[in-house]
Amino acid sequence: MRYRKLGSSDLEVSEISLGSWLTFAVGVEFERTRACTDAAFEVGINFFDTANVHGRGAAESAWGEILSSRPRDSYVLATKVFMPMSDDPQDRGLSAAQIAKQIEASLGRLQTDYDVPVKQPTLAPLARAGVTHRSSATA
Repeated sequence: MRYRKLGSSDLEVSEISLGSWLTFAVGVEFERTRACTDAAFEVGINFFDTANVHGRGAAESAWGEILSSRPRDSYVLATKVFMPMSDDPQDRGLSAAQIAKQIEASLGRLQTDYDVPVKQPTLAPLARAGVTHRSSATA
């Protein structure tokens, strides 16, 4: 597997990532999700991409359980926010408050206290919104 530096950080990510799309824990059963994740590690993939909306959190929850047995510094997680997470029309978007809410929920489902690195200026609106997100590095 080939790796690249993420931005100007020292963090190395595999050139190929494993994404959960809408399948893990919804269209693909849990044990197959685990098998796909284990196979990714076996070939050197260390970059896992998901989003809160994938199965309305089910993919993040599956990876939270699966990845919790691995050293946190052995993989890089990326998740995204924006799309609706419930039938409530206010439960979506990119306001500072909504980002803060969704990051905290994603981190809980992923069973970790940080995910992908973000630039410090990006954190300013989140800090004002009360986010306790801790990035692993700055990019």
